This record gives sequence, C-alpha cells and structure tokens, in this order.
Amino acid sequence: MAPGAPTNDFASFAQFYPFYLGEHRNPVCRRLHFIGSLGVIGCVAMAVATGYWQWLPAAVACGYGFAWVGHFFFEKNRPATFRHPIYSLMGDWVMFKDICVGKISL
Repeated sequence: MAPGAPTNDFASFAQFYPFYLGEHRNPVCRRLHFIGSLGVIGCVAMAVATGYWQWLPAAVACGYGFAWVGHFFFEKNRPATFRHPIYSLMGDWVMFKDICVGKISL
C-alpha cells in the first residue's frame, strides 16, 4: 500500500458513512440504489402479505441488482458491499432515508 493511502478501516458507521456517500456521487447510481431499496420494501411486503416467502430472495436480488448496476456502469467503482458488507447495508438504508427526507438529492 502506498504511504498515506487510506486503509478504509472504519471504527464506526459514523466514520464509514462519509466514505459511503463518496462512493455514490453519480446521481444515476443513487437513483438505482433508491429504486432497488423500494423494490426490497415491495418484495418483503409481498412476502408478508402473501406468505409466499420466495419473495425474500427476490428482495435481495432486487436490492443488490440495481445497486451493482449503478456501481459498475455509472459510478465505475467497486461496491462497498464487497469490503464492508454490514456498514454498506446500513449505508444503503441511511442513504434511502436521507433521500426521502431531502437531505440527499436524486
């Protein structure tokens, strides 16, 4: 590793979230994350409403599918999920909330 290069080791989610937002600068990537998160909510709601639990794998595929398309084709970076899966999942939902309340623009 080059001297002075960031290690991307985070002691807390509060330290991670600014990094996470930096990995989501492209508005198309953020929009795709938002759509994927809405899809997750819809799939989970369908699973609960119908008792058809096969909606749950669809929720995972929807959430990650939209997000990863955003990263690979628009943001041109590697999803943080690969390095920080828990913090990344938390970041997805905090960013979703921040978009819903107008703190982050689509």
